[in-house]
Amino acid sequence: MAFELWAPRASKVTLVLGTDSISLDSVGGGWWTPRDRAEWVDGVDYGYLIDDSTTALPDPRSRRQPDGVHGLSRSFDTTTYQWRDSQWAGRGLAGSTIYELHIGTYTPEGTLDSAIARLDHLVELGIDFVEVLPVNGFNGTHNWGYDGVLWYAVHEGYGGPAAYQRFVDACHERSLGVIQDVVYNHLGPSGNYLPQFGPYLDDASSNTWGTTVNLAEAEVREYIIANALMWMGDYHVDGLRLDAVHALVDSSDKHLLEELAERTDSLSESLGRPLTLIAESDLNDPKLITPRSDGGYGLTAQWSDDYHHAAHVNLTGETTGYYADFDSLDALARTMTHGFFHDGTYSSFRERNHGVPIDRNAVPTWRLVTFTQDHDQIGNRATGDRLTETLDAQQQAIAAVVTVLGPFTPMVFMGEEWGASTPWQFFTSHPEPELGTATAEGRIAEFEKMGWDPDLVPDPQDLSTFTNSKLDWSELDEPAHARLYSLYQRLIALRRELPGLTDPAFDSITCEFDEAAKWFRMDRPGVSVLINFSNEALDVPAPAGDVLLATSGSPAVESGSIALTAHSAAVIRT
Repeated sequence: MAFELWAPRASKVTLVLGTDSISLDSVGGGWWTPRDRAEWVDGVDYGYLIDDSTTALPDPRSRRQPDGVHGLSRSFDTTTYQWRDSQWAGRGLAGSTIYELHIGTYTPEGTLDSAIARLDHLVELGIDFVEVLPVNGFNGTHNWGYDGVLWYAVHEGYGGPAAYQRFVDACHERSLGVIQDVVYNHLGPSGNYLPQFGPYLDDASSNTWGTTVNLAEAEVREYIIANALMWMGDYHVDGLRLDAVHALVDSSDKHLLEELAERTDSLSESLGRPLTLIAESDLNDPKLITPRSDGGYGLTAQWSDDYHHAAHVNLTGETTGYYADFDSLDALARTMTHGFFHDGTYSSFRERNHGVPIDRNAVPTWRLVTFTQDHDQIGNRATGDRLTETLDAQQQAIAAVVTVLGPFTPMVFMGEEWGASTPWQFFTSHPEPELGTATAEGRIAEFEKMGWDPDLVPDPQDLSTFTNSKLDWSELDEPAHARLYSLYQRLIALRRELPGLTDPAFDSITCEFDEAAKWFRMDRPGVSVLINFSNEALDVPAPAGDVLLATSGSPAVESGSIALTAHSAAVIRT
């Protein structure tokens, strides 16, 4: 490792290393290196003085920020850790189940080490991948992580980079893959010193979260790609979830995502284990997951929010805002059989046609990640309310069936598996009062189109908003919560036991439903999943076979139908 800095906007750079000040020489291309030898020693504080400034700035590639994002960087040698995962061969996404968690609220302590103590819970649940919300350096003590400004660092409050290595190692010891959520579409509002070094941002362009990252600059692109490879190489992570890629503005001949996919595949080949890239996108464009040989970007998978919306509306009846178009079982059937609901159709929320059809003969179903709850769809509600606030125990059970037994790659949000009653709200800890106020006011404005009461929105800056969002693990000892947890265990096990549930072919999915009666049936090879969404008991047409699971009672298939109580589901081996 070496003290090298890309700072094309500087006319003079000085490295502050411990008690020493060392001049850097410009070596071309905007790069600077120490004029005199500067030995890289683990655990030394350092920073950079730009021009005649007297305040040292943190390294844009800092691995550790012990005093926060405004403080000096501290050198951290990732190679000294003695990994114990030499037998870990990695894991492919096909057939897997993902568990999304936020380190700060997953446990009372909110650290990576305390999260390790809860990993066996995920093993018992049957999880394959742990997807961790962003851990990069952000200002303040607690945050969702999407306001990061030092992408190479691990937030010190979580335990820093050493704890992160222990966490990934512990996951692999338990055969759990790790997907790290990363944000490359914007930088946070506090502690972003990158523009003082170089043109990291395009001041002429902006998105929902701020100024657009400057992807026209080759060194900025490399800054992003090197960061992605760092997580998968230095920290042994198995994949990345790429936040809001629709906000990556790139007019290059080769899109950043395609280049990232190429470099990731090369690293995968070198490491001898699979690596996964999952995009969050608002575009409903299958180009992201289409192979590069067929003109796509070649990412592994992408989220399908349409699936969430269709499931949510049929579970809750909520039809405000972007839920309006999904008010039917037909919408649920269409997302199950087509992947997207809007694939060129009119979106009333966007007031335009939206999306592109998936080539269902070329794209396997597992390339779409689906869920009925996640950090966005809970935390971006006015009060951060989970489905437990709206659904009774029977409805939560059918939500579990919809989540886990859908034809795609299911994802479970932390606590969902036992019906956690704690909310998961939007929380911040901006030290700047004016920034905290602006954030709170911005949230209220966002909710107007959804028809939510702004008076119910908790103050993101209030510490209780954060502490109220922490999981209450004692709930698992209560019978109702324990029953739901057991159901999730059984459903995840069924995905492994019944090959038809993970058949990757779109043409293996057939859906039937009765819009008026509110029953729904999904048939896969050798298995049928039936759901009664209504408030009344129904006789639902069913194929002959053995009932493997019922969320209520002990129904049997008789004379071509099955009697399902209100808000219940059954799985039949046909």
